[in-house]
Amino acid sequence: MTHAVLHALSITGSMTWEITWALILGFALSAVVQAVVRRSTVVSALGDDRPRTLALAAGLGAASSSCSYAAVALARSLFRKGAHFTAAMAFEIASTNLVVELGIILALLLGWPFTAAEFTGGPVMIAVLALLFRAFLREDLLRGAREQAGRGLAGSMEGHAAMDMSVQREGTFLQRLLSPEGFTSTAHVFVMEWAAVLRDLVIGLLVAGAIAAWVPDSFWRAFFFEGHPLAAKAWGPVVGPVVAMASFVCSIGNVPLAVVLWKGGISFGGVVSFIFADLLILPILNIYRKYYGGRMAAFLLGTFFAATVAAGYAVEWMFGLLGIVPGHGAAQVPTAGVSWNYTSWLNTAFLGLALVLVVRFFRTGGREMLRMMGGGPGA
Repeated sequence: MTHAVLHALSITGSMTWEITWALILGFALSAVVQAVVRRSTVVSALGDDRPRTLALAAGLGAASSSCSYAAVALARSLFRKGAHFTAAMAFEIASTNLVVELGIILALLLGWPFTAAEFTGGPVMIAVLALLFRAFLREDLLRGAREQAGRGLAGSMEGHAAMDMSVQREGTFLQRLLSPEGFTSTAHVFVMEWAAVLRDLVIGLLVAGAIAAWVPDSFWRAFFFEGHPLAAKAWGPVVGPVVAMASFVCSIGNVPLAVVLWKGGISFGGVVSFIFADLLILPILNIYRKYYGGRMAAFLLGTFFAATVAAGYAVEWMFGLLGIVPGHGAAQVPTAGVSWNYTSWLNTAFLGLALVLVVRFFRTGGREMLRMMGGGPGA
């Protein structure tokens, strides 16, 4: 038993070492964007569900928080302040599924086709969801959701979602970013984003390590119908979200588990639908119930699930047609541990950058921000 636990932890450690620099780079780039995009400009831009507005919502979401809980809380805040419900949901999806850090880690652990699939499938998911909302979202259901949202019941990461850490001074992008306020804002966003996703990231790495060590590949091959190409492609995008819901892991924390599932034989589209289903895990479904009521929570479950599956099928078909779906044979769960190579150099450099930002964070009121991140819902 002790050997099995140590084996699982060694896989977890190897995965962590492999992606550390990429995580820091992704969060740093996201922090730079969030530092100069004022929160107040978002609501005014999301007043309807036209394609142009939904594309803007996706772009703004991609530049926002990668924490699923914070994204859900922020979407509710936008809805309460007057944003169109569909636009708020598009913003929420993009906040977790179209962020740069997710793309970097997918490329590092699974390869560039999965990053391309992320940025292809995300817009498909938003488009399908918008069509479903137009077809089935009745006014009485939306009115009830608005009334429930107005009650302001707490979910998770409310304080973090309510914080606008962007630079408030005027000037060009570079003037604002390179100012002392820009340095402080970037540090604040960087550390707060880490604080928001750290729990899910650690859980995801531990779960992935345990499953990789303890669940034989033969189980996954049978479960995902490997060896039956048509059945596997049909089954993968449907079962992917189900596995995600049961895993309780969201945000970028589900990528390590996606590596294990891909190595086990899930289809290409199944990986995509699994990653996109981070907004359907059971704790978030319960938050939907608090935010919008039981009927709307059930509606979101059905429509999000359908949109996630559709995105998985679309990616499977498009990438298969282009002949760029990678083979399972190249899939490897990192197990090498720490060794002095290019990863070590990158980790050393980016850990130095992280240290600079963390020091700036704590020297400019960071401790109080951490205490407030649970907080209460914004008005």
